[in-house]
Parts: sequence; C-alpha cells; structure tokens
Amino acid sequence: MHTSKDTVLSPNSWDSHLPERLWTAAKSTSNHGLVFVERSGTETRFTWSEIAERSRCMASYLYKNGVRFGDRVAIVLPTCIDFFDIFFGCQILGAIPVPLYPPLRLGKLDTYVKRTVAMLGAVNASMLISNRRVSKVLGTVLAQYTHSLGLQLVDDINLHKETPIAEWNPNITPDHLAMAQFSSGTTVAPKPVGLTHRNVLSNTDIICSVVDGNIGCSWLPLYHDMGLIGCIFPALSKVGTMVLISPDDFLRKPALWLQSISKHQAYISPAPNFAYAYCTQRIKDKELQGVDLSSWKMALNGAEAVAPKHLRAFIERFSTVGFDAQALCPVYGLAEASLGVSFSSPNTLFTAHQFDRQAMQQGHIVPCDDGVELASVGKALPFCQVEIRENNAALPDNTIGEIWVKSPSVMQGYLNDAPSSIKEGWLATGDLGFIFEGELYIYGRQKDVIVLGGQNHAPQDLEMAVDGIEGVRVGCTVAVSKVDENGESVYLFVETTHQNNSLAEQCKQAVLRETGISCDLIVLLKPGTIPRTSSGKLRRRTTLHLFETENLLPPKELNTLTMAGILASSVIGHWKARWTK
Repeated sequence: MHTSKDTVLSPNSWDSHLPERLWTAAKSTSNHGLVFVERSGTETRFTWSEIAERSRCMASYLYKNGVRFGDRVAIVLPTCIDFFDIFFGCQILGAIPVPLYPPLRLGKLDTYVKRTVAMLGAVNASMLISNRRVSKVLGTVLAQYTHSLGLQLVDDINLHKETPIAEWNPNITPDHLAMAQFSSGTTVAPKPVGLTHRNVLSNTDIICSVVDGNIGCSWLPLYHDMGLIGCIFPALSKVGTMVLISPDDFLRKPALWLQSISKHQAYISPAPNFAYAYCTQRIKDKELQGVDLSSWKMALNGAEAVAPKHLRAFIERFSTVGFDAQALCPVYGLAEASLGVSFSSPNTLFTAHQFDRQAMQQGHIVPCDDGVELASVGKALPFCQVEIRENNAALPDNTIGEIWVKSPSVMQGYLNDAPSSIKEGWLATGDLGFIFEGELYIYGRQKDVIVLGGQNHAPQDLEMAVDGIEGVRVGCTVAVSKVDENGESVYLFVETTHQNNSLAEQCKQAVLRETGISCDLIVLLKPGTIPRTSSGKLRRRTTLHLFETENLLPPKELNTLTMAGILASSVIGHWKARWTK
C-alpha cells in the first residue's frame, strides 16, 4: 500500500483528540476549511480558524444550557455550518455528539419516527439539536422520547453573544468517546457504535497516509461514516479543504458534484456505486462544458457492492472531460471499524476478475473467462489486519468465508451494551468475502445470501442483472429468498420509473440469463418503496417481511392536505413534549 511521504504515520499521532486537531488547524494562516455549495452554485467558505471560533462559542452556549462531560447530544441537521458548530462544540466539552439523519421522505414519516425514537433511546440522548425547518416534522419524535435538556434550534442561537471557551475539557483523553455513529442496520435494528478519539484518529491518519492531496469534495451525508470520518476528519488533520454539497442537491443535480470537483481541483471524492451509475445516466453533455476532472486522483467507491460494469461506463462517459480511469478506487469499510478497512492501490486501474459461478456457490474461487465479475477492494490499510474465517478458524485464500478485521480503529463496543462480535480484538463483520491474489473481494452480507439447493448465491448478482433495462431504477432492486412448506423461492422486488406489460418478464429473463436462477416472483414497485437504512443501503429481509404482511407500500403522495396533516401531528407532538416536561 502506497503511503504519503509527507504524512507521519505512527501510533504516537493517535495519542490525541479531535479538539486538539481543531486547535492546530485553527492556527493555520491558509484559506483552507469548509466550502458549502448550494444547488444554484453559490458558495460559502469558512476557514478552520473561523470554524474553531464558532465551535468554541457553541461550546459556551451548550454548557450554559446544561450539556456536560459525557452527555450524548443528538444532531438532526442537513449539511450546513451549524452541524460543525455543534459537533465540535460538543467535542470541546467532552460531550458525545450523535449525528442522526433528518427526515428524508415525508411520505414514510411513520417509519422515520419509529427508528429515530429507537436510536435516541439507544444512546440515551439528553439533548436534541435541529433547525426550525426540520423540527416542523419532529414533533411526533419528541412526543415519544423525552430529552432531559430538551430541543434546541440553531436558528435561535446567536453565537456572536457567546464568549468562546478558552480550552477543551481537560478530562478528554484519546480513549474518551469521541462520537457515536449507527451501524447500517440492513438486517437488524441499527446499533450505536461508540468510537473513541483514538479509534477515529487512527483511521483518519491511516487514510491520510494513502492520500497525497489536501482538497476534497463530498455530497455524502454527515451522519454517514464515509461523509464525516472519511471526508471531514482528514481535511481537518491535513489542514486542507473539503467542498460540501447536500445529498439532496446531488440527487437533484448530479452535475453539481463534478462541476465542484473541477472548480476546486479536488484530489479526492468518495461515493457509493450507485452514484457513478447515476451520473453516467443523468448528467447531460451541456452540463459538462468547462468541466475538467484531471485533478480527481482518488474516486473512492464504497458503502455498497461495487459493479465493474458501472465503473467502466463512468470511465467511458467522463474520460472526455479529463477523468483518469486509474482514479477509480474501490474500498471496503464499516461503522464498527470507524470507517476504512481496505483500499485499492492508487494510480492503478481497478482490478476485476470473473469467477466460476458454480464453484462460488460451494464457497470456492476459480477464475474463468465467463462467470461472475467482482471488483477487488484492495489490500488492508496500514495497521489493519484482515482474515477470512469460518467457525472462527482462518480459511485459505480462494475460499469464501466471513471477513474478520483487527485494527486500532475497531470500536470497543456498542453504547447500549448490545452484544458485539469482537473476540480478542478481532471484529466479525458479518460480511462474506475472500482473498484472491493477495487482495480482498466482497461477496455479500452473510444474512442476505440466497440459499437454493444447498448452494449460496449473492443477491447483488440478481439485482445487478436488471440494471440497464428501460424502466428499472438503477440500484433500486432487492433479491431475497424465502423457505416455507412449499420449498425454496426467490423474490425480486424492482423499483421502476415506468412500467409496461413486459417489464416483469424482461427482468425475469435477465436474471435467468445472467445467473441461471429463475425468480418465482417479480414485484414491480413505485419509486421509494423499498426500505433503506439511514445510509441508503437496501434492507432486503425487511422488504420481504413488509411484503408478506402487506405493508410494502410506496411513500404517501404529498399534497396540501397530507402536508397539513403531518405538520398538525408534529405541532401536537411538540405541545405534548413541552407539557410532559
């Protein structure tokens, strides 16, 4: 693994904490910091010095309002400077910030409320901080979870009236909890991962050691580990610049991402696989006028299954505006390991191989010329170890098993004392993979694997088979198996942009052609129907459960009447929360 010569990679550098990093960055006389880009293209810049000053003022405000060392403070905000005021303000006090996702789809507000209340309870949050716009629909959350310090709105906070705290809490140590982030919860309820300063800074510094540039760009949400730990902390530690776009603005105008990379000459920018396919399909040629992507040397691809065909399509589409194929860098990580576990080697073309399908179904890896194509996610990062195991015993290369990880970035445990899969410092990830030619490949989630006739099948093979069919939403398909008294069945749930009489049959034939599996049922769905985690991952088993209980429903259509109902329920919830308090 390549390491940057100008980065000192040593465990001694992890004997630190985030407030100290913020203080160091604030001393820089450079113009580096955070740049917020709106959909219109308007930009707002804050230097690290300004961010530190605002955070110190916020710490003063939070302290006056009851926040103390060790308190858990939930943050429900979109991408904005207020998020960082609160996040680092909590850090300065030694409180534990807990970023949570804002309500993304009002048509599924009931599901959001249920999961958010559960997450607040899991961390025992003492305060919730949001803004006036988001809080309009948070009333039902507040009615079901009582915060000892109540709800605070950033709109009501005047930082200019606050005296900045001079120093961070002296009780903060590298082994103090720095933050909580929730695991994806694709198969179970999300769990609060407790990460120490040493955990997050070791991962940050390890990532910095393989990244030469100090300018990045991201549209990833700040409640997601790749968006916060993978983007913000390295920019802080390198005293660099991170250009930020809201996830909603990216989805509405994906060209804004590439335009911002070009304008700021960003070196690194990460995204999940669907984003690369989304850009290939949605960005118009006229939106690329003046765009130059030659500065983009690390286009990280993680958080979900990597599809080589989507990467090749992205290369073909955007090489005309300077995108270098060697920039694409498939990676692997998870919340319980702070973030990164393995990276593909920079400055080389991503590696992909085809493997015999029948051998894989039996757990063995045999290269072939016409099989399942998988992309390598590289080698373990420095100070990180990866093993493939079965029944806690290491397996040889070219054998599929569970991925186990050991690194200084691995969590100590979950905050709500939920059982963790850590044994002697090794984390059992629940992901299946294998080592081939010295590199790691991901096969899928252990609990999502489809078992037919005693043989294993990766659900993403079936799901990706329908990508490219007109009317199918890329990255919005779920394959799941069911075993009952009638035997084994495979269901395919497909979100569509529009439907025709033959679409279900086209999907069935595509899966049969690509995988040899005949789906027993194809279910065509409206956009937004398939449940997802807070980080956007598909929840396969939940999809099946909702379908079987007749609760797999599309988001409610929003009109004046339904919005009025949502707001009215929230107002009542706010009133109940104040009355209870």
